[in-house]
Amino acid sequence: MGCSLRLPPVPSLAPPAWLADRFECFERPSRLAERVAELLEQELTAAPARPLGLATGRTMEPVYDALVKRLLALSPQRLKALQVGWRSFNLDEYIGLGPTDSGSFALEMSRQLVRPLGLEPGCVRLPDGLAEDPSAEASRYAAAVRAAGGIGLQLLGLGSNGHVGFNEPPCGPEAPCRSVELSAATRSHNAVAFAGNPSRVPAGAITLGLEQILGAERILLVVSGSAKAGILARLLREPPGPSLPASWLQGHPGLHLIVDRAALGG
Repeated sequence: MGCSLRLPPVPSLAPPAWLADRFECFERPSRLAERVAELLEQELTAAPARPLGLATGRTMEPVYDALVKRLLALSPQRLKALQVGWRSFNLDEYIGLGPTDSGSFALEMSRQLVRPLGLEPGCVRLPDGLAEDPSAEASRYAAAVRAAGGIGLQLLGLGSNGHVGFNEPPCGPEAPCRSVELSAATRSHNAVAFAGNPSRVPAGAITLGLEQILGAERILLVVSGSAKAGILARLLREPPGPSLPASWLQGHPGLHLIVDRAALGG
């Protein structure tokens, strides 16, 4: 069941004009995950000209669970075509972690998509967190995205401090793919994948920049849970600016925002 746009109480707050009809809200997180999985399936089975942009994190776990169920229900012929034609780029990877390291996004993608769907690992591309020169690896990764024609549909979550990918504030819309230092807030939020210990979360990462994210044809921003209500309210109220990196998405004509009621403070 959907719900209408309702923000946390703010005097005289009207729905932002930049949302237009590109907004969906669901009562239950499970319905949100099903809807996002539906949109991803549509993208994947339409033989897109440009690769899919993928994200990781707790918001995406139920989305990928729902997506795997939908795709495994396809006919054997359609599933085989999807496996052969799969092309995706993940947003980011921790510096110092590789595909077999607990907490790495490469291992997370292997568990959530590669192995369940029988994909070739090389089709699901991520930055190399073990590269000797992270800055050079960021340049190489950006070049690979460009060579593929850029991102078609970019899946995004919303960080608790307003980051998308690992583009921490302050961040401008021209930020390239690069090596970044992670904030204490981000490391604390991501500690769940590291036995709850923020000090075990790597201090740096390689991330696609807002340059690549905003260069996508379409962007699917997914926000779930009451913990995100405050930052989502800021995104919906504030004009674009470097203190809230996600705010640069407001000007993207292909943005689609999907939330659950808890993320609206309901």
